[in-house]
Amino acid sequence: MKRRKLISVLLAATMMAAMFAGCGSDAASTDAKENADGADSTEAGGVKEFTAFFAVPGSEINDDNEIQQIIADKTGVKVKETWLTGQTAEEAVGMMITGGELPDFICGGSGQSQLYDADVLVALDDYLDDYPNIKNFFTQQQWDQLRQDDGHIYWIPQFSNIKGEEKVCTHNDEAFWIQARVLKWADYPEIRTMDQYFDLIERYNEANPTMEDGTENIPYTILCDDWRYFCLENAPQFLDGYPNDGSCIVDPETLTVIDYNTTDTAVKYFQKLNEEYQKGIVDPESFTQTYDEYIAKLSTGRVLGMIDQWWDFAYTAGDAIKQAGLDAQGCDYIPLPITIDESVKNQWHCSGGVLNVSDGLAITTSCEDVEAALQFVDDLLSQDIHNLRFWGVEGVDYNVDDNGEFYRTEEQRTRAVDTAYKASHTCTYSYFPQYSGTSDDGINANKPDGQANEFFDGLNDDVKEAFSAYGAETYVDMIGTNEAPGAWYPMWSYSNSFTTDTEGGMAWNKIGEIKHEYLPQVVMAKDFDAAWAEYMDAYNSCDPGAFIGELQTELDKRMEEAAKYE
Repeated sequence: MKRRKLISVLLAATMMAAMFAGCGSDAASTDAKENADGADSTEAGGVKEFTAFFAVPGSEINDDNEIQQIIADKTGVKVKETWLTGQTAEEAVGMMITGGELPDFICGGSGQSQLYDADVLVALDDYLDDYPNIKNFFTQQQWDQLRQDDGHIYWIPQFSNIKGEEKVCTHNDEAFWIQARVLKWADYPEIRTMDQYFDLIERYNEANPTMEDGTENIPYTILCDDWRYFCLENAPQFLDGYPNDGSCIVDPETLTVIDYNTTDTAVKYFQKLNEEYQKGIVDPESFTQTYDEYIAKLSTGRVLGMIDQWWDFAYTAGDAIKQAGLDAQGCDYIPLPITIDESVKNQWHCSGGVLNVSDGLAITTSCEDVEAALQFVDDLLSQDIHNLRFWGVEGVDYNVDDNGEFYRTEEQRTRAVDTAYKASHTCTYSYFPQYSGTSDDGINANKPDGQANEFFDGLNDDVKEAFSAYGAETYVDMIGTNEAPGAWYPMWSYSNSFTTDTEGGMAWNKIGEIKHEYLPQVVMAKDFDAAWAEYMDAYNSCDPGAFIGELQTELDKRMEEAAKYE
């Protein structure tokens, strides 16, 4: 039976101004519209406008964005997108529900279950057959995985789909990252373990305590803001050689859920962070900085290393580093295949898409034209519109060689990362459904970062030099790749949708609170053993067995369901 209870965060939500319009200016190419081949102009006033909110930080584009207008000319639709600012996802979603003011499209992130509980989402089941691009976006098995406990489908995960041959050059996931200048200084050593990683950072910082302009380096920082505290807490699963199940380890042989929070490796990892903190290597602002402050810090080029997911920093801090010319100082980040010891094979990168069943793009009951909204999503998945979203306008943002392969000039690559140019010209509709993999033409990648030649040609020189030294051509080559471990993967797509309606969900919520409170203390403590013991007492009081038990039940269910499609 569908739950109607609004969780406590809705009651605690305070009225705040959640969104503000971004601005930017730049003389985007005046040839953009002329070069958009075959754009069918829509008469003035004929474009239907929808609204969208995404419960993650993002950058708004200009109202007169060129590619957004081209897409509107082709589809008859324009969407005003707003993003999370100054609140948690749960707070923002809660305010929208209680205020009765919902956008047409929404992705609630960690607040997605609130939308379902409040009965403000449109069930998509009866519509899917009328929109072939959407219908074919997933297999029947995958659509069935998206059904909620009332049997209906309410959202479309946007990021898991690989069309045709997988083309991967970027490690879009989590890793221990280190600046190219650190590796170059040490003559590109082989770094395989956590101890080797921190030893290198220590030695580099001792020999080179500042940047070229005298700015003091930050050897290692940790992002702990809100849900992004995974940058602090989930490394033990990777260090033990397991892939990113997020909330637990799964033994692939026994199909048993294991709690990574209490393993011997977890103790060693946090003890190492404690040691590095006492040495002054770990940034003392790690546990108080906001996400924006963290990105600003990385953008200066000062930070030598951190754990993070590529998508969480590369399109903001990474672009800023290039714009500032800091790549010339070797400030770009390289992933390393770090495990607890050299006998452990890493699984930081897994091939294939990951279906996140816990959230996705949804249409709210406030939308007055569901059919037109779905038609727009369907149009966004057509190849020509998809090319506009991620490659841009031919002749302006990219060119085509005699073999039909897309490529960019250096000038085009520079523009592509320019903040003002992106605001005035580029429109990816980045939180709408999209493909990676191969275009329908069988030649090109659906996104530039998957186009091997373009990817390598577009790399900054410091990254190229590092790759060459390690015999790599891509970020993935630096750490290796693995097949997805099994039909259960990943378990975080289940734990992300936990609510306090179950004992396991209540335990999960308490565990999060305890980790936020105690793990910074563990890292900073003068007496690590005492701090760890205190943390474990608090952790065990949360009844983690209930949480692990519900994960085990879900794992068993997923394996049983997968067997039906074999």
